[in-house]
Amino acid sequence: MRKTRVLVCGATGFIGRNLIERFSSREDMEVYGTYFKTSPNKSLLDIDNINLLEIDLTDKNQVDSLIHDKDVVVQAAAVTTGIKDVVTRPYIHVTDNAVMNSIIFRSCFENKVKHVLFFSCTTMYPNQDKPVREEDFNGKIVDKYFGVGWTKVYIEKMCEFYSRICDTKFTAIRHSNIYGPHDKYDLERSHVFGATVTKVMHSKKGKFEVWGDGSEKRDLLYISDLVDFVETIIGNQKIPFELLNIGSGSGISIRNLVEKIIEISGEKLAIDFDTTKPTINFNLTVDIEKVRKKYNWKPKVSLADGIRKTISWYKDNIYLNHEGNIMQKGEGV
Repeated sequence: MRKTRVLVCGATGFIGRNLIERFSSREDMEVYGTYFKTSPNKSLLDIDNINLLEIDLTDKNQVDSLIHDKDVVVQAAAVTTGIKDVVTRPYIHVTDNAVMNSIIFRSCFENKVKHVLFFSCTTMYPNQDKPVREEDFNGKIVDKYFGVGWTKVYIEKMCEFYSRICDTKFTAIRHSNIYGPHDKYDLERSHVFGATVTKVMHSKKGKFEVWGDGSEKRDLLYISDLVDFVETIIGNQKIPFELLNIGSGSGISIRNLVEKIIEISGEKLAIDFDTTKPTINFNLTVDIEKVRKKYNWKPKVSLADGIRKTISWYKDNIYLNHEGNIMQKGEGV
């Protein structure tokens, strides 16, 4: 029996790496992954049942050659960085991401791929205290998220467009803040969870600095729960297009998140709040009732357990080199 040929674009990134590890253990899948600027480290190269390919996903000829015989394409490749770039260099999240996805989706259409999954985000949602539903998007994107938010909406609509003119199924996943093993932990590129863990684990002054006053809330989901959902949707989506929220369904303030990470780590740190640093006063919790009812999916890993798992992985895999840079074991191999 022919195995399902699954392609994970962005296999050396955070989400892509976790997806490809899970898929590699399945006997019914033949797994392919792409990388470009971030080369695979030794631990990834050592995994069986993964075919890794260096591909420029903004090059149509390379993409067509890659996709022509694939059954499922999981588009996890993106230009992503932390809040500093969102505030000071928002343009880096726009052009390449729009071009890359336009080329990939057209190639999937032309090559009659069975199912395409795209990781969107939640930056297009309004700032509100109650959990946001998929239909709560009203076009009023927070100013500092304008570029990345509208780019994601455009790509979601591209998914819907192609789903209307071919037999390929498309899934656009509006996920909340994902965290866990293989996330970005260097302070220049990391998101709030990864940056917090790094600063807690390597604090030398007995203090922890929070950018802003720490009052904004975020919805955090452990990476294995997102991977579980991807496996669920690949096997069960029946309609041409789905737009779905994925998250924990509850929010936590940055202040409380920092306190919880410090507590679980066992470190003794005082917290300082620096309101002069770049931040976005934005509260987000996603409503996940649609995916609960339709696909019987719900998170399995609590925030406390997720923090414990992440810190344990961090201690085993992340270190400071001689220059004081954050490195992962096997990196650069």
